[in-house]
Amino acid sequence: MNGRLSALDDSFLAVETASAHMHVGWAAIFRPPEGREAPHFGELRDHISSRLSRAPRYRQRIARVPFGLNAPIWVDDEAFDVDRHVLASSASRFHELVDSCMSSQLRRDRPLWQVSIADRLEDGRIGVVGKAHHCMVDGIAAVELGSLLLDPTPEPPPEDPDGWRPRRAPGPARRLVGGVVDRILEGASLARLPARLGSSPGRLGELVARAGRAGQALAHSLRPSEPREPINQPITGARHLAWFSRPLADLKRIARPFGASVNDVLLAASAGGMRQFLRSRDQDPAPLKTMVPVNVRAEDQTADLGNRISFVFVDLPCDEPDPIRRLHDVRLEMSERKEAGLPEGGDAAMAAIRYLPRTAQHALTRRIASPRTFNLTVSNIPGPHEPMYMLGCELEAAYPVVPIADRHAVSVGMTTIRDRACFGLYAASESLPDSDRLAEAVDASIDELLEHATV
Repeated sequence: MNGRLSALDDSFLAVETASAHMHVGWAAIFRPPEGREAPHFGELRDHISSRLSRAPRYRQRIARVPFGLNAPIWVDDEAFDVDRHVLASSASRFHELVDSCMSSQLRRDRPLWQVSIADRLEDGRIGVVGKAHHCMVDGIAAVELGSLLLDPTPEPPPEDPDGWRPRRAPGPARRLVGGVVDRILEGASLARLPARLGSSPGRLGELVARAGRAGQALAHSLRPSEPREPINQPITGARHLAWFSRPLADLKRIARPFGASVNDVLLAASAGGMRQFLRSRDQDPAPLKTMVPVNVRAEDQTADLGNRISFVFVDLPCDEPDPIRRLHDVRLEMSERKEAGLPEGGDAAMAAIRYLPRTAQHALTRRIASPRTFNLTVSNIPGPHEPMYMLGCELEAAYPVVPIADRHAVSVGMTTIRDRACFGLYAASESLPDSDRLAEAVDASIDELLEHATV
């Protein structure tokens, strides 16, 4: 399963710093089974270990190409040890478990994931926090990788014998040669493009349209934004996840009368919550240019790892006092972006970037990750619709972790778990110590929308 990181995967390595950890993840709560003892940490670790064959990437690490001539490749970790990745926590409170796990950076000399388990929280439930580097998975794939823990029935099916043996990693010389050869092949592919178009003229119109969408998406991406405090300010590596949940039906009741989507409601609620939060700090609310990840996986790619996402950018109308106008504004903007093909254009732009020298690729991705390009990330990550279990313990909630780049102090994520919408506001705790108040403001904004939608 060795493979080279895509340009998008590689970009998440390039923008990571000691203060901006590029891991995605989730913080989950499980209810112990009735009538029998809950599993302890050792059982849960062995449960995860027995399922690693389902996700071979979880036993692979990145290996760099000498001189940075091409993107790194995935190689088997010959020193893999599950005990370095599945860790016991003595935390008695869920927020302590979450903040401790999310405040540390993943080490690059081993597979880029970690699961922390507190098997006896003070309320009797089990807390599990998982994280994986964004170069390995996007939000959708991170949810899919819950298969390492979850089953649709309380009793897990028996696992087949694993028999995994690591393949020997190629040495520096082979990685260098492979990196050079791949760059030559990419250049040759680009050079052959005119001949291919000449033999198939019908593709020219398709290519021109795709290039137009890619250019438009890149122009939207690079449209300047003004950094806004306290959302855009220097950050440290310390993290806090503020969360809340409510019935998914609330968001659907808001969306239905206006022909909006649940994602539109999430954006409008984020705008209203941010408005209320800024006003409580005696700051004037202003529009926030917001990055919205969009899944571009085909139906037959739902189990694939790696990143199959694109991005669109919308202006959250935080300056608009009327909640229904905020909903109309974001619905209209998202509709215009989708009708213009910008998600597909963004995907095409990232595919084209791989032909640039890596120094140029990284310079461009760092520019896109800057607060002078966007202020905030808001992400909607679908979760399981049916009950899910971990060794008989039912999953009650899972709060998403959406990574933040440097000088971005908070992100907003939502995951649906059965009939609940679970919100996670992931913040740099030293820069934005009152992020729990922001979560309360987003929750209150949903109430405000619900009241107006009902009227």
